Amino acid sequence: MNLINEEITHKVFGNGSIVDHNGSIITVDFNDGIRKFVYPDAFGKFIILNDRNTAKSLQKIIAKKEMEKEALERKREEAIERQALEQQRREKLKNYKIHVSSQVVLWLDEEEQQNVFNDWQVSIGEVQSGKNNGQPNKAARLRPNSATLLTAREPDQPEKERRILGLYMVNETFSGDLSDDGMVPAHTKFRIKLTGQEAEKMLFWNYYRNKNYPHRMTWNSGKYRYFDNDWTAQILKDIIALKTDNEDIQQAENFLEYFCQMNLLDMDNIPEANGALKQ
Repeated sequence: MNLINEEITHKVFGNGSIVDHNGSIITVDFNDGIRKFVYPDAFGKFIILNDRNTAKSLQKIIAKKEMEKEALERKREEAIERQALEQQRREKLKNYKIHVSSQVVLWLDEEEQQNVFNDWQVSIGEVQSGKNNGQPNKAARLRPNSATLLTAREPDQPEKERRILGLYMVNETFSGDLSDDGMVPAHTKFRIKLTGQEAEKMLFWNYYRNKNYPHRMTWNSGKYRYFDNDWTAQILKDIIALKTDNEDIQQAENFLEYFCQMNLLDMDNIPEANGALKQ
């Protein structure tokens, strides 16, 4: 806004004329000399523009700047809150002992199968009974060492044909018992999506085994199950062997290395898969 030669009135120095405007500084020529003021802070507090139309235009500019300033301040406050929350989560994770079954496997419906590889997050469902009925589930074992295994089968298929569609590590600051919305977000880097042909070869029951009933292959209800750490390492190892593209192989190898580090597993001594289909 051009304010040069605009007449003003200052509460102390009286009448003057704006002779220069350079960024955040305006220069005013008064009867007793030249003075400089901060723009636009001085307007409204000490200086009044004599021309009403110009004053109205300037007021709109000042109001816009105030809104921008308030928005910036809100962003700063939100950033501080996020940092505090992340620090809280990190402190909680320091003393966490790794559970041998701290991975999660999910049964995806058709809509989730379409969306998960775009959104890279998935719901673990709702509580089905009790006082918390209808509220989001909390997978309390999930920590940054956890992977989320994505599975599905067609309604007319037997359970033994359940396929692994892909998997991802959870976000590095995620803690299942602190999550309120039931969503499990993915790590920004460690994600794998299998092609349809690859998924047909990666059968879930090659890895999962009920220790009490090793031959049984049933999943009648429930959105998710916990999954052994060793089993997830086996899956990643087999995905590496399955892939043919060098970039995909490197991605899976990096995933496996990170997974083993986070779960204190020996990459060179991963046991062979021994799921229900292999009994």
